[in-house]
Amino acid sequence: MPHVITQACCADASCVHACPVNCIHPTPDEHDFGTADMLYIDPVSCVDCGACVGACPVGAIVPHTELAPEQEDFLRINAELTGDTRPPRPQARVATLVRLGPTRTTLRVAVVGAGPAALYAADALLRQDGVQVTVFDRLPVPHGLARHGVAPDHVATRAVADLFTAIENEPGFDYRLGVDVGRDVTADELAAHHHAVIYATGAGTDKPLPIPGTDLTGSTSATEVVAWYNGHPDHVDAHVPLDHERAVIVGNGNVALDVARILVTDPEQFADTSIAPHALAALRTSAVREVVVLGRRGPQHAAFTLPELVGLAARSDINLRVDAPDGIDVDSATDTQTRLKLEYLADLAARPAPVPGEDRRRIVLRFQTSPVEVVGTDRAEGLRVVRTRIDDDDPDARGTRTVPVPNTEEVLEAGLVLSSVGYRGVPVPGVPFDPDSATIPSSEGRVLDAPGGSEVPGHYVVGWIKRGPRGFIGSNKTCARETVNSLLADANAGTLPSPRPASEFDALLRGRRPGLIDGAAWRRARPRKEGAAAV
Repeated sequence: MPHVITQACCADASCVHACPVNCIHPTPDEHDFGTADMLYIDPVSCVDCGACVGACPVGAIVPHTELAPEQEDFLRINAELTGDTRPPRPQARVATLVRLGPTRTTLRVAVVGAGPAALYAADALLRQDGVQVTVFDRLPVPHGLARHGVAPDHVATRAVADLFTAIENEPGFDYRLGVDVGRDVTADELAAHHHAVIYATGAGTDKPLPIPGTDLTGSTSATEVVAWYNGHPDHVDAHVPLDHERAVIVGNGNVALDVARILVTDPEQFADTSIAPHALAALRTSAVREVVVLGRRGPQHAAFTLPELVGLAARSDINLRVDAPDGIDVDSATDTQTRLKLEYLADLAARPAPVPGEDRRRIVLRFQTSPVEVVGTDRAEGLRVVRTRIDDDDPDARGTRTVPVPNTEEVLEAGLVLSSVGYRGVPVPGVPFDPDSATIPSSEGRVLDAPGGSEVPGHYVVGWIKRGPRGFIGSNKTCARETVNSLLADANAGTLPSPRPASEFDALLRGRRPGLIDGAAWRRARPRKEGAAAV
């Protein structure tokens, strides 16, 4: 196999379209693109040209001769994902951008939010002549979860910031950072001074864990801990007690595995990364020796991706254990990626127990376990849990609903209890919001005044606040193209509102937020490399 993909797909799909022989799958127009943990390269079709290597924004594709020892398993994984009897895949189709027709005035677009979805939308717009894009964010730094949600030791994934830097340097791009739309300036004021507004505010909070005791000190969310160690301005003062030998995380997605890995890794390994200095100092004095990661269902329903598991299993400094009360049924897998994941879990479960006195810190992937209550008086002292089983009597649950097993409750002693059960969008004052889905209601990216309602002229939405918190960083690229196409089609149809003068709005904005950071100021201040150590 000439080239190998070595991590979870960011879903940018640049590699797919760079490949001249269509050997990278699934492609964005294939049914499994949105659900696949990772892409694979067909070794028979690959001509070893290397076009995909340069196109990948996170450096995940390498020649097979350059694989590090801990990456060698990806040779087998890529081969198995290809399969010997897989029928030929059709050539990937790239959705064509609508072309903006001749216009006498510059099309001015405001984008609210500065994460990947926002910047992909800006990039698509700036491929047109006569477009000016201003990106607003309440924080003084851009890039959203690509900056504050990626683990500091995932340096390759953080390299996507190089792509964002290229977008920021495009003619017609500008920033207004440190501006909170809905408070510093109203949504109506923003709309009145732009032809169109795109909302790309993401999912800014966590889904709550509906059990008693979550208000105790030491009970918080995994995403808050991620923001804490990544230096998010809202979370630098977060209280993350690390004075107990065990921490428990409820939920077993990639965020849970990231946090578990950070908590049990020798902190000196982060000294040359972008980790926040206050977090590094706290980790250096941490008493945490074990992190238990809970999933209420069985191993076949594990939410983490295959590449995350492979990377964790390759760590010689971490004792990775698997606790699956009903065992691991590899034959229950319905697809190749799930089967490979179950094979890895089965191998881990069969590993010999640690030698008494072994000094390695430990991560336990515990399945069929549901939280009941965070226990403690003045602070979290543990988590009451119960063993679960699949409810075979519920015909509508499709094998996913669980019920507690009687007489199996126990308390896991812990000083830190984290929930990691998903993100949730929050409303922007003055903008329609659907509380049931926690999204801005829309149709093909056009904002609706209510779910199934009428379009709001000049208002658009992209990213997680449009489709819910699913997909990878690059998934926003396809999402942004759909939204931008709707906006450009409306511009060509003459249905966008006519804005008031830009100079009037800029004077209003700077009068209210004199310390805002514009594009020129950000280009002067931004770090040369996003993965570099914090200074």
